[in-house]
Amino acid sequence: SDLQRRHEVAWGDEPDLERQGEFENRSNGIHHQWNPSTVGTVQQAVRTGDYDRYKEFASEINDQNEELQTLRGLLTFDSDRDPVPVEEVEPVEEIVERFETAAMSLGSLSPEMHENNAIAMNRLGAHANTGEGGEPPERFDTEKECKTKQVASGRFGVTSQYLSSADELQIKMAQGSKPGEGGHLPGKKVNEMIAHVRYATPGVGLISPPPLHDIYSIEDLKQLIHDLKASNPEADVNVKLVAEDGIGTVAAGVAKANADKVHISGHDGGTGASPKTSIKSAGLPWELGLAEANQMLRATGLRSRIRVTTDGGMKTGRDVAVATLLGAEGYAFGTASMVTSGCVMARQCHENTCPVGVATQNEKLRDRFPGEPQHVINYMTFVARELREIMAELGFRSVDEMVGRPGVLQQRTDVSQRKARKLNLSEVIAEPAGDDDRYRTREQTHEVDESMDWDLIDAAEPALESGEPVAVHREIDNVDRAVGATLSNAVSNEYGGAGLPDDAISVRLDGTAGQSFGAFLQQGITMDLVGTANDYVGKGLSGGKLVVRTPSNAGFAADENIVIGNVALYGATQGEAYVNGLAGERFAVRNSGVKGVVEGVGDHGCEYMTGGAIVVLGETGKNFAAGMSGGIAYVHDPDGEFARRVNTGMVSLEFTLDEKDRALVSRLVENHAEYTDSERARELLADWEAELDDFTKVMPDAYAEVIADRERDDVRNELPPAASEAGVAAEPTQGQADD
Repeated sequence: SDLQRRHEVAWGDEPDLERQGEFENRSNGIHHQWNPSTVGTVQQAVRTGDYDRYKEFASEINDQNEELQTLRGLLTFDSDRDPVPVEEVEPVEEIVERFETAAMSLGSLSPEMHENNAIAMNRLGAHANTGEGGEPPERFDTEKECKTKQVASGRFGVTSQYLSSADELQIKMAQGSKPGEGGHLPGKKVNEMIAHVRYATPGVGLISPPPLHDIYSIEDLKQLIHDLKASNPEADVNVKLVAEDGIGTVAAGVAKANADKVHISGHDGGTGASPKTSIKSAGLPWELGLAEANQMLRATGLRSRIRVTTDGGMKTGRDVAVATLLGAEGYAFGTASMVTSGCVMARQCHENTCPVGVATQNEKLRDRFPGEPQHVINYMTFVARELREIMAELGFRSVDEMVGRPGVLQQRTDVSQRKARKLNLSEVIAEPAGDDDRYRTREQTHEVDESMDWDLIDAAEPALESGEPVAVHREIDNVDRAVGATLSNAVSNEYGGAGLPDDAISVRLDGTAGQSFGAFLQQGITMDLVGTANDYVGKGLSGGKLVVRTPSNAGFAADENIVIGNVALYGATQGEAYVNGLAGERFAVRNSGVKGVVEGVGDHGCEYMTGGAIVVLGETGKNFAAGMSGGIAYVHDPDGEFARRVNTGMVSLEFTLDEKDRALVSRLVENHAEYTDSERARELLADWEAELDDFTKVMPDAYAEVIADRERDDVRNELPPAASEAGVAAEPTQGQADD
């Protein structure tokens, strides 16, 4: 057995400890599909535009008689259709529009590589995916813009403008090469440009949490789909899943949650920066995940409601053909796009030392980048051309005609490899139950048309058209979700990321807000809620101002009761927030730049925070500041109990505030008192100099080191405008929008 042989190698008289090439190619080691021969051949093909040379590459990949590498290598085509002339098959120009370069972030990739993919795919009329690292606003509305914008656990660079500029928004539930794990961009890869895009601090490492903290159930996923649709009603919403057992049930949930597309990612994808244990031991082949998802969607009558796409080590037209027959309508290429642009599989992606400038931020190494958009264009065109030839041979004139016909696939019987002979792929290539359409033929039902934002947009017309200040007063109920997101989309579309002047649109709301109140709120919009709100308040706050205050006639003390739910300010990038009461768990998780005040928080406050400043006027829950790498938090702690609730893995506590600290905390608390009429704030301000001594400062260690050398990155340098100068949600005056 394999175990016995390994034991003999390790414990024999002469142990053989030679490297077997488990991760990097070795001439006498384990076979890799990306090896010097295949890499060299495909690079020659795309640089010279030589389709015959590409066919040599494809033959090396597709012919797995000697070296079995993939499940699709165990499948062969067996069509009962008559072949058709290739001239009658859907043209290459239409086929390539189904292709996409896979989600790879700016940060993991160099700007040159990231832009190369975007330019190439735009010229093809196809999509490039930003990955989870955001995208420079300077690239919006240019040939360098990625049409698909990803929203992942880190929410890096996810602003109203970013969302509004997308053709498609992808929710990354997990990554094919490391499902269930988060990510880490080392500080040495966070240069000025990356920090600008991600709303971070140069030199400070960035952590992507393992889960999306606004998704703990299928209902939460449906809410995020709704939020993103509200943020850009014109964009499709795509949910990326990883091939795992049970993915069919999840895919059905995604369809019921009104997503426009579900993407199945296989385990072969991912860069060399993924942990080695994950590369080899996590995830499943896309063939298994795609087959299960397609079969479940067909059986439940949901397939016609949603588009299905896949990725994970796809390289050739034959790979695309197998995916199509198993149910996919779209196909993404990650590593292949990098290799065609010059990647030599050095496996140094995480070291910032990529020798060809593909996966590094080192400027000298980036100068070596050899890729051109035409290289990627040639590769995609060659793949489509190969697929077209296969379609003609199998008797299909269009991709739609070919989608979801697993009966055309047959398991090989000529396999000699011992383990492969034991595999039974009959369930993978089984015909799905049900009589639903094989591909998407129906539009999803989205619920944003009933949003109160459309009324707010009508009322704010003077501000949207000419910048004239507008004040609006409305009632709100907990069925009103993501209020402010579509209004922010209107501002972003008209004024870009700069938005409007402070308080240009002031909205006073009375009642209980539903989930995601103030999500992605754009600069120039102020929302003043008199009442309470559910989870995800201020998610993705993008420069707006949020105020939540307890009604004056409330029968409870604000500083003793929860007035907003969990996961407020998740991924917020800019703006201000003032909460007159307690917040639930994970307040300010992954906050990148918002300055705000709250009167107490639950567990995991300021988790993974990378920027901004938060003042807590009361108690906190446990695990405060876990994973916090930037920004500053201040907690009023007269009883000295706070220290035992802090996770000091990445932060240090300081018990004396310097002049910068005192100025920032003073301004924020004064604003809080003015905006919310907080009794708690006024009590503290009555003896302010003494109360300041009871604040504990939470300072991330890495951030402290950086601002000691580069003071301009200190969040304390810029105070928010004083409330007395700014005002908030003034009562509508005669002639202003109200009803």
